[in-house]
Amino acid sequence: MQTPNKSFSKGLHVLKEVMRSDKPLTANVLCQRLHIDKSTMSRLVTTLMAEEFIEYKGDTKEIVLSDILRKIVHKEDRDKIVLKTQTLLDDIFYITNEAAYLAVVDNNQSLYLNQIDKSTRVIKTRDSIGFHSPLHVNAFGKVLLAFSDEVDIDNLELKKFTSNTITSISKLKKEIELIKQRGYAIGSEEYEFGLKSVAVPYFNKKNEFQGALGASGLSVRLEDETLHKFGQEIFKAVHGHM
Repeated sequence: MQTPNKSFSKGLHVLKEVMRSDKPLTANVLCQRLHIDKSTMSRLVTTLMAEEFIEYKGDTKEIVLSDILRKIVHKEDRDKIVLKTQTLLDDIFYITNEAAYLAVVDNNQSLYLNQIDKSTRVIKTRDSIGFHSPLHVNAFGKVLLAFSDEVDIDNLELKKFTSNTITSISKLKKEIELIKQRGYAIGSEEYEFGLKSVAVPYFNKKNEFQGALGASGLSVRLEDETLHKFGQEIFKAVHGHM
């Protein structure tokens, strides 16, 4: 049996540590965790960056997976989430009779991974799979802000889309605290007039937050009282499934 290449092995350990981490890591933290001296770590990081496995986050010295590798890893994870939540989206549609969605955080935005609408209405909600939207403008984004640690709320740009859009960080934080307490979020014509939404958090069996599940539809059908009722029912359906 051949002896493993020590430098290559150390490089793989660095890459695996970055992949496992939910937050960006510095070279110093990697040195401490992997018991590698600073000089060797510097060479390993430089090599992994040259090969486009890792990169610095913005203008910082915080190390994250490269965009290419991140997309590969995320695609596999996201495909699994889509499969595991398919039945739940069916349940949400039958609870609300509105289009049901699965959304995750993607580059400080909401990304819609799946959508189910089995209604027989002539006019339906547009196909939103693959669509991005700001995090502060509807129930899905607010759930992602409330339960994900991927986004720094203080650095969000709260662009105004309608007169209902939340444009104050302090007001958004208060709403997020309310969402955490009751377990669901409401969106009331904050992105587009005429559209409302309701969403709850989805956790895997390890109690790790995965994304937001909920429904969206026309405001003429979704009064606030109805949205709160749906929020409670969807919460029970999703968490009873776990």
